[in-house]
Amino acid sequence: MKRSRFLVLFVLLASLFTLVGGIFAQEEEGITLVLAGWSSSTEETETLNTLLAQFTEETGIAVDWQISTDHTVQMQTAFASGDYPNVFYIDSSKLPDWVAADVVSVGEDFIEDQEGFYPALLDIFTEDGTLFCPPKDFSTMALQYNKDLFDAAGLDYPTNDWTWDDLYAAAEALTADGVLGLVTPPNFERWLPLLYQAGGAIFDEITGEYVMNDEAALQALEFYISFSANGIGGTPDMVDAGWGGEAFGEAGVAMAMEGNWVINFLLENYPELNWGAVELPAGPVGKATMAFTVCYGVGAENDNLEESWALVNFLTNEAGQLATTEVSFGPMPTRPSVADAYVDVWVPRTEGKGFDPVDVNAFVAGGDYSFPWKLPVGFGPYVDGFNAALQRAFAGEIDAAAVLAEVEVIAMEVMGMETE
Repeated sequence: MKRSRFLVLFVLLASLFTLVGGIFAQEEEGITLVLAGWSSSTEETETLNTLLAQFTEETGIAVDWQISTDHTVQMQTAFASGDYPNVFYIDSSKLPDWVAADVVSVGEDFIEDQEGFYPALLDIFTEDGTLFCPPKDFSTMALQYNKDLFDAAGLDYPTNDWTWDDLYAAAEALTADGVLGLVTPPNFERWLPLLYQAGGAIFDEITGEYVMNDEAALQALEFYISFSANGIGGTPDMVDAGWGGEAFGEAGVAMAMEGNWVINFLLENYPELNWGAVELPAGPVGKATMAFTVCYGVGAENDNLEESWALVNFLTNEAGQLATTEVSFGPMPTRPSVADAYVDVWVPRTEGKGFDPVDVNAFVAGGDYSFPWKLPVGFGPYVDGFNAALQRAFAGEIDAAAVLAEVEVIAMEVMGMETE
């Protein structure tokens, strides 16, 4: 009798342990990660949804992709609440702020196949020697030129070997009949490539000291201002356009220095435009361009840290990058091994239009010598001050030296220092 009771008790306990174990297993299998980011196209949305479904099929981990309408504002609100997504897009310009707020998990020991990324892009998402997140995609700046306007002026097309002198001479020759040679937006990030091409920098790489007050910065800024000052270039609104790509598309300017986002814009809005693209002209020191990039960040407050990194690695490995690239009409893949596929995707897109898809290589090449669009925490007023001063310089109210002096004061204020 006692033995029977013991057996019954044993069976009940075993059933209980089985039930509890099943509950835990269900909880493990029922993990849902939240991914927050924006979508730039229907193709991107469809492709990412397909990848997320594949990730769920392979791992059993579901992903809720929350598409942002105003990503920065929505993320900052989520950070303030303490309840934010497991994985989220981080623009390179926002990384310092969000790292300082302790909301980004360190990725150094989690990111797979790091050597397969463009080294320059990994550097962008590294703060104080620590890698936080892998790059999702990126864009660089190149030189766009109107072939018909070059033909009419009897000029040879630009090449990847062009220098500042070539750019200036062409702008001078192309300015006629209401057309400007080069559009020069009054934006800090549009001018920055020239600073690096002249051998300048904003901060010293070793000491962190503000150094954008030297001869290289002056030379680069004087060169940029000279187009407007000499009437061979100017801002987009001078030709009734809202930005450089539109000014170029309307043939109000013969040349522009925009990123690869301009390709699809021009193909869709100006399909008859006969144009090409080459790498940005080299300055006194050499080639340089900007890298505008986004990474997949993982939240620091995260109950599913390993699963979150598994998702990030799935999306940024070669297969994930290739799947995204095959339908992409915008940002470029962050692994050089996928670069050829990115160029190939433009072949059918450009058929019958005045753009050779091989020219996409002008943007891809910049991945090897690009500089980050990233500033330290609190430098928003600095950028605003530079843009305002540059506008005044274009109008002839101040010179390049005065612009640099004004923004140095702002930089010292932000950094809590005094100018000499």
